[in-house]
Amino acid sequence: MNKGMLIVFSAPSGCGKGTMLAEILKCGNYHCSISATTRDPRENEVDGVNYYFISDEEFERKISENAFLEYAGYCKHYYGTLLSEVDDYLEKGIDVILEIEVKGAMKVMEKRPEAVSIFVVPPSIKELRRRLKKRGTESDEVIEERVAEAAGEISSAEKYDYVIVNDALEDAVNDFFAIMRAEKLKSELSGDIINEVLKNA
Repeated sequence: MNKGMLIVFSAPSGCGKGTMLAEILKCGNYHCSISATTRDPRENEVDGVNYYFISDEEFERKISENAFLEYAGYCKHYYGTLLSEVDDYLEKGIDVILEIEVKGAMKVMEKRPEAVSIFVVPPSIKELRRRLKKRGTESDEVIEERVAEAAGEISSAEKYDYVIVNDALEDAVNDFFAIMRAEKLKSELSGDIINEVLKNA
C-alpha cells in the first residue's frame, strides 16, 4: 500500500479557504489535520473538532517529547501540528490536508520536502477587500490591516508547488482535484500500478 500524501494548504483570510476545504472533504477521502492550541475555545468551537485545546504545560511537554511537526507562539498562545495528526494517517494510505499559515507551511515544507504545497489566492486584492467587507464582522481599519497582511502572504505564493485562484468555487475545487490526480500519476508514486501491470503480463 502506498503512503498517503501530505498536502500543505495555505491562503490569506477572506480567500474562501474554509469553503473550499468543506467541498473537498465532501468529495474525497482526506483527513484534515486538527491543530493543537493553548488558547481558550471560542463560542461553538469543539475540542477535537476545531482544535485540540490543551494547557501551556501539556503543550510544552509535547514540545520536549518532539510530538509536533511544527509549532509557533502567536498572541501569547501556542499553536502546533501534532505528528500523530499526520503520520498515523499517512501510514494508512490516507492523504492529509494541513491547513496552515505561511510561516508554519515553510517549516513543514523544509522538514517534509515530499509534501505537495498549494496556495489559494483571490482573483484580486480588490475582490479580497470586497469579500472581507461583505462579512460585516470587522471595521474598515481592521479590513485594511487584513488586506495588507494578505498582500504580504501572497508574495510567498511562489514558494509553493501550485497556486489556485479562487474566483468561482467549483473551478477552484476542480483545480485542487486536478493537482491531486497529477501528483498520484507521478512515476515515483506509481509503484503499485506498475507492479500490477507487470504481474498481469
